Amino acid sequence: MTFILTFLGKGGVGCTTLATAVAQKYASVGKKVLLVTRQSVGLDVWGNITPLSHNLDAIQLQTSQLLEAVWEKLKQLEATYLRSPLLKHIYGQELSVIPGMDEALALYFLREQYYSGNYDIIVYDGHSSLNTLRMFGLPDTLSWYLRRFQNLLENSDIIKALSPFVQPVSSAILNVTLTPENITPQPIQQFSHILEEGKQAIADSTRVCAFLVTDASVDAIASAKSWWGGAQQVNLSVGGVLLNEGEKESSSLVAKIAGFVSGNYDRDNTLEQLRNEFKPLPVYLIRRNKETIIEDLPDLQQLAADAPKPLTINPLTREIRVFLPGFSKKEVKLSQSGPEITISAGDQRRNIFLPPPLKGQPVKSAKFQDNYLIISL
Repeated sequence: MTFILTFLGKGGVGCTTLATAVAQKYASVGKKVLLVTRQSVGLDVWGNITPLSHNLDAIQLQTSQLLEAVWEKLKQLEATYLRSPLLKHIYGQELSVIPGMDEALALYFLREQYYSGNYDIIVYDGHSSLNTLRMFGLPDTLSWYLRRFQNLLENSDIIKALSPFVQPVSSAILNVTLTPENITPQPIQQFSHILEEGKQAIADSTRVCAFLVTDASVDAIASAKSWWGGAQQVNLSVGGVLLNEGEKESSSLVAKIAGFVSGNYDRDNTLEQLRNEFKPLPVYLIRRNKETIIEDLPDLQQLAADAPKPLTINPLTREIRVFLPGFSKKEVKLSQSGPEITISAGDQRRNIFLPPPLKGQPVKSAKFQDNYLIISL
C-alpha cells in the first residue's frame, strides 16, 4: 500500500530540505519513491515525473499542465453523459488558473499516483503549510457542500414540481435516464464516491500522515503547534516532530534567541522542552551537519502507525473525542445543526457527520480537557 507523507512548519525551517532527505532515505533502502514538490529544488523536474536515481523519481508540479490533463478527462466524462457535449470547443491550453485550482489539482495528481501502484512512498512538499492543509481538507469540505446542496435540491419545491418532467427531459438530453426517485446524476454519485475515498485515506495515518518541522526559536515552535491543531481540523494525522538545527550556524537575531551560537546551545534541554510542548508526539533532533540529516531521520512510516487519531466516535458510549492541540479552550466553539456537529477552532471549521446510531442525537455536554474536545450525546 502506498504511503503519502508531508511536512508542516514555518517558512525557512527546512521542510523542503527534509522532504528531499526523506525521499532519498527511503529510496536507499529499496522503497520506490516519488518526491512531489511545489518548490524549486534545483533539478530539472518541472512538470514531468523524472528519474533522479535508483528508486527515486521527482516532479515539480505545474498547475497549468495539470489543468490541461484534467480538462480533457472532464470533456470525455461530459461526452459520456450528454448527448450534445458543451465543452468540446473549449481547450485546456486556453484555460487560466484561478485561486484554489493549485491545491485541487495537486490532490488529484496525488490520488492518481496513489492508485497507480507505482510507488511505495510519495513525499509531498507544498507551497506552504496553509496550502497543504487546505489541500488535504478538500475531500471533507467538498463532500459537505455536495451533501448539503444535494439535499436542498432534492427537497426543494421546484424539483418536486418538475418531477413529472425529469424522466422525459433526461432521456432527451442525457445518455442516462433519471427518475424522480433517483434525481442525482451518475457523475455526481461518482464524484461523491471519490470524495469519500479521499476522506477515508486522509483519516488513515498508515496511508497519509504529516510531520511537524521546527527549529528552537519561539515563533517556529508556535507555528508548528498551530499547524498541528490545523491538521487535526482536516482529519490529517500528525506522526511526530523534527527539530531541525539547519545546515550551518547563523549570527541572525533569531538564531541567537534560539541559542544557536557557536553550537553551544543545550540540545538535551531543548529536546525535553519540545517533548513537553508536543506531547504525546515523539520529537527527533536533526543535526545541522548536512551529512547527518539522513542518518538522523527516524522511520516516519512506522511513526505514522502510532499517530494520535484526530477524531474518534464511540457509538456505544455515545462519545466523540476531537484532538485539538495548539488551541486554547476559548478558541474552540461547538454548534449543532441537524445530523452534524460543527467545530470551529482558530481559522478552521469542520463538520462531523454522525453515524446512524447517533444521527439526530443532541449534544448533552462538552468539555475541553488535555487537548481533547470531549462531546457526549
